[in-house]
Amino acid sequence: MSRLTVARIDLEALKRNYQRARTLAGPGQAMAVVKADGYGHGIEAVAGALAPYASRFAVACIEEAVAIRGCGHRQTVALLQGAHEPGDLAICQQEGFEPVLHNHQQVSWLADDRAPAFWIKVNTGMNRLGFRPEELPAVMAGLEDSGRRPQALGFVTHFACADDLDSDMTGLQTRLFEDAVAPWPALMRSVGNSAAHFRPEQPLYEWSRPGIMLYGGSPMLDKTGPELGLSPVMTLQAPLITTRVVRAGESVGYGASWTAEQDTRMGMVAIGYGDGYPRHAGTGTPAAVGGRRIRLIGRVSMDMLAVDLSNAPDAREGDMVELWGSTVSVDEVATCAGTIGYELLTGVTSRVPRVHE
Repeated sequence: MSRLTVARIDLEALKRNYQRARTLAGPGQAMAVVKADGYGHGIEAVAGALAPYASRFAVACIEEAVAIRGCGHRQTVALLQGAHEPGDLAICQQEGFEPVLHNHQQVSWLADDRAPAFWIKVNTGMNRLGFRPEELPAVMAGLEDSGRRPQALGFVTHFACADDLDSDMTGLQTRLFEDAVAPWPALMRSVGNSAAHFRPEQPLYEWSRPGIMLYGGSPMLDKTGPELGLSPVMTLQAPLITTRVVRAGESVGYGASWTAEQDTRMGMVAIGYGDGYPRHAGTGTPAAVGGRRIRLIGRVSMDMLAVDLSNAPDAREGDMVELWGSTVSVDEVATCAGTIGYELLTGVTSRVPRVHE
């Protein structure tokens, strides 16, 4: 019999979150970002659930776009990292993929007759990918000279600090972007990551790019997904496999990092960092059993972790423990582990089956 540890994926919650993104996008449209295996939720199931609603998907690389086609979905798919080699462009043209071109080498590959429609990345301050604003006139002139200008769909940029409402950087990047692309008003624009949807008065233009918000995780500092009106999509669960009373003065787990101050009923849960649960989530990290919040104690092991059952006196072996989901948000766990919900959702390993509901 298989272990009962599981990630339950609520596809109706996914759809609700996408509809919220569309509403927040205002007059624009929202391309659903499903990269990294649908943020760990299963790209096939995620794309299938959103296909009736999203006319564009966005992924990081061509392998992810091919996976979407393999499921029979015919939406256009934007490749946020663009092409990695010249041959990718022929596949893009054939399959209706839209690479986001961010350097001169990628633009030079368009000389092939089988070049697809594409986006141009503008570097407004993130300084990862893209052409600086002052480079755009030469890039666009080169496209005109080569006859590729009609295949340019529009411009993309990415915000560095949209999650921080106290930062002025997003406003600065927005102004740089608007000024940079103003000479080509007929082309589309896309700037809005998930966080940008929650910034008052932030323009999202023709296409926003919601990612983490689709899965119920928060893109904003100091806010959880539920606090932003988002529904958790993944519920990570594992069973209690034993319970015991740890006597006052006894410790639990590697390093004896937690010692009971009084007799404490505790339980062992069949999940650990080998399953993608964060090892750095220490004592006090919330979990839940039977809808009641409990806490982790001691260090997370590869295959198990310990919980304090003082707040759930009726919990027994076989009961399912929620590591994150509707009672405990993934963002809370991420904060306790010193990371972000994105990493936790995408880090759940293949040892944990996804059950799509």
